[in-house]
Amino acid sequence: MAFHASLPGCIPLVLLHSTYPWELDTPGHFIFLLCNHQKDTPGHFIFLLCNHQNQWENCKCAKCEANTFDGERCLYGALTDEIRNLLKNYNVISSRTIRRDLYEEFLRRLLDSSLYSDAVFSVHGEEFHTHRCLLSARCLFFAQMFKTKWHDKAVVELNHSQMSPGVFKSILQYLYTGHMEVAMDLVSDCLKLAKQCQLTGLISELEDRMKKAQSWESSKLGVKVTTLVLEPVKGSDDVQRDLAQLAHWALPEELTSWIVGELPFEPETMPLTYPDVCFIVDDHRFMCHKAFFCGRSDYFKALLENHFGENENSGNIPVVYLHEVSIDVFLRILTYIYSDSADLNPEIVSDVLVAADMYLLPGLKRLCGTSLMEYVDSSNVANMIRTSRLFNLSRLESHCAEFIANNLPEVIHQEEFRQLVVEDASNVKEREETDTIDIVDEIRYYISSFVLTYSEMEEANEKLKLIDNLLEELDIEG
Repeated sequence: MAFHASLPGCIPLVLLHSTYPWELDTPGHFIFLLCNHQKDTPGHFIFLLCNHQNQWENCKCAKCEANTFDGERCLYGALTDEIRNLLKNYNVISSRTIRRDLYEEFLRRLLDSSLYSDAVFSVHGEEFHTHRCLLSARCLFFAQMFKTKWHDKAVVELNHSQMSPGVFKSILQYLYTGHMEVAMDLVSDCLKLAKQCQLTGLISELEDRMKKAQSWESSKLGVKVTTLVLEPVKGSDDVQRDLAQLAHWALPEELTSWIVGELPFEPETMPLTYPDVCFIVDDHRFMCHKAFFCGRSDYFKALLENHFGENENSGNIPVVYLHEVSIDVFLRILTYIYSDSADLNPEIVSDVLVAADMYLLPGLKRLCGTSLMEYVDSSNVANMIRTSRLFNLSRLESHCAEFIANNLPEVIHQEEFRQLVVEDASNVKEREETDTIDIVDEIRYYISSFVLTYSEMEEANEKLKLIDNLLEELDIEG
């Protein structure tokens, strides 16, 4: 894991490699805290960065991976309850961060490995194994060259004097991940290649960062920037948007919104997407790519690499029938696999959740869990908790417990909730005096947390009495 530290209004200048699961974007003086205080746990970083309340605004962007030992240590190591609550309230550990990191890691692995590669570039003898579908979706120059000059080439030789392996690798890194790390002495060559590839966004970003780097060097005597690091602008989804085109192009003609050659500004022919697998769902053919399906799902990896379920070929492309999923659900899975997003609504989200669990797509499961949070109400909260436990959606379960704590008078008399309490109590085998009931513990926690005033304390005590009365009525010790 690398620490990315950047100074206000300037490019990231320092890459501190460490085992700590932190990524920082803080004012410069915090760099020295990280450099000079190498402690043994991430909790100490909480102490260093957050021991003064007025410094919290400078540290809000710090984030840590959830559901890990180190992540929990970060919360445990917070200096005060107020800081710990700030961490929780700011969603420092967020499901979106985890989902995004999984997607970025997939793209990095796709770039670094030669798995399912169908285009090889040789740059002064150094080979790069790439994927035509991804490069075509991300860059019109590559799309045109694959259709014309490079169409039949097994290996594309690039031996121009101004082309170096480092420059080409940096451009590939940008196309695959949206990130770029390039040595300063290669930036000018990167700009030339970006212009040839017609990457206007990259050109403007490189030029802007170069100016900032030069300005920084001129204002700080003895400082020299050696590496230029480009990160996607916060909120930018350029990579996801471009790769979502692959999901759109994979649709059979009868399901696509394109009317080829008739609508203005649309191409007269469908673009070449170089599919290498065909999925048939309800007699509809989806022309897809193993690199994406196998890279994102162990289910599809086993299915395709071991040829389970393949029973015919369309040309040289294997055909796989998927009988256990509806067309509407598969459309969401297709979009998620390519772009890490999905259009979920109350009518479809439960079916997508079941399919995501079956196809081993944990990121899509979490996306479904986040969507389900929006639909929690007093009438379904008990069933939502059962769903969260069945599919291991801890955030959804915590959200439901907090909802019950906030709406206890409405929920406590409902039969579904009472049955849930009974079930949790019966799950504790040979109960001892210290054993507690899961759902009751969680509700009590949210009732008691963040109590600051006397009136809030009185309200919390009234809710705790409701729970005690319920347990007494059900003849349960808890």
